[in-house]
Parts: sequence; structure tokens; C-alpha cells
Amino acid sequence: MGIKVINVNGTSDKNCKCGSWLDHWKKYGRQTTSYCSEVQCTKGPEVGAHVQKDSSTDTSWYIVPLCTSHNRETGRSLTLIESVILVSANVSRTCG
Repeated sequence: MGIKVINVNGTSDKNCKCGSWLDHWKKYGRQTTSYCSEVQCTKGPEVGAHVQKDSSTDTSWYIVPLCTSHNRETGRSLTLIESVILVSANVSRTCG
């Protein structure tokens, strides 16, 4: 079925000590991937995108690997592959 998330707008000015948000995801998710996390996408992962779980009481921000096309999609739900790990974007809990 997949994990439903919504891409968070206006986060390009946020940064962390990992070099990039994609590197942050690799380090703390302990995963690598050759593909965007969107369930039907075959493009490579280009960015670590800030997302929130869709239809959840959890308002935390997470990082997932997306291609730039899916990272631009805002305001609608994206379905991610089941195996993707949602890594906390809260740097005080990770690399801060």
C-alpha cells in the first residue's frame, strides 16, 4: 500500500551538519537507494526531501530521498515505497 506523505513547502533554507539532507537520510536511515522513494518513480534520488505523514496526528518533519520532480510536488499526497525509512529532520535529535 505504501506510506502516504506530504512534501513540506519552503524548507530549502534549512540545513544540517551532514552536508546535504540526502546524506543525512543515508547516515541516519542506514540505507542507500538507487531510486526516488515515490512508489512508481524510476528516477534516481536527487534530494533529501522534508515530508510529513499524511492524515496523521504526527506533525514531525522527516527526510526521505526523492527526485527533484517529486520534491517539487506540494499540496498533494505522495505514496512512498513501504521499505523507505523516514528519518527525523529534527537536527537536535540527530546531527545537531
